[in-house]
Amino acid sequence: MVDGVPRVPYMIAWIVIIIGFPLTLLAIYALYSLVQDNHVAPVYVINLLISDLIQMCCFVTWVAVRWIEIVVYVSKCIHFIGVMASVGFMVCVSLERYLVVARPLWYRFKWTIKFSVAVSIMTWAISVMDLLFRVLTFNSYPSKIFHSFLLLFPFPLLIFFLVGTLRALSAANSVPITEKRRIVGILVSVLPLADLILYIFMRKGAIDKLLAHLCSCKMAEEQQGQVTTANDRTEEEVSPV
Repeated sequence: MVDGVPRVPYMIAWIVIIIGFPLTLLAIYALYSLVQDNHVAPVYVINLLISDLIQMCCFVTWVAVRWIEIVVYVSKCIHFIGVMASVGFMVCVSLERYLVVARPLWYRFKWTIKFSVAVSIMTWAISVMDLLFRVLTFNSYPSKIFHSFLLLFPFPLLIFFLVGTLRALSAANSVPITEKRRIVGILVSVLPLADLILYIFMRKGAIDKLLAHLCSCKMAEEQQGQVTTANDRTEEEVSPV
């Protein structure tokens, strides 16, 4: 026990604060630069990461001030909104990637940043409405049904968009292989809820740069080893017998 808090949740809370929180903020800042460059896709990923931040803050609040009931209750309500928004934005990311491959012309001319922002606002609004409906009806049976529908219905959509995107990619000869890998990586990251990994795939060429950096480091090590070996041989040749 640490200040009345079980040790495992306390340690997890500190890990979230030290690692998850700053990495998520850094990813949001980096993706915001893509939006300024008129890229549409990062809008949903940014909102998805914001929902993650909300859930992290609520989790830390539960651990830090768990003895204050009103604070715990409010944090649970906010966490509820974050979870629902997270599910909605996962669907938005999958839908956007599907349209990029299956309906590229429609996506290019219709799917603007303003439209993405409008969809994001609507997603947050639905999440808040779901919470208000549950609170005002005192968590009644209809509110539970409505919540279950909002929570479970998106997952068949995620599978549908994944399968549809894979089929469209297999038939799209004009799409480069690197772009295909990036799109598949985004969809796979959405399904296991690896939101921070989405940042890597949203940056075009990020994976290639990472691999190139690793290869260059490996080549530098090999060259250094060759130079060291050559120097040793030279020293052996010139040394007196």
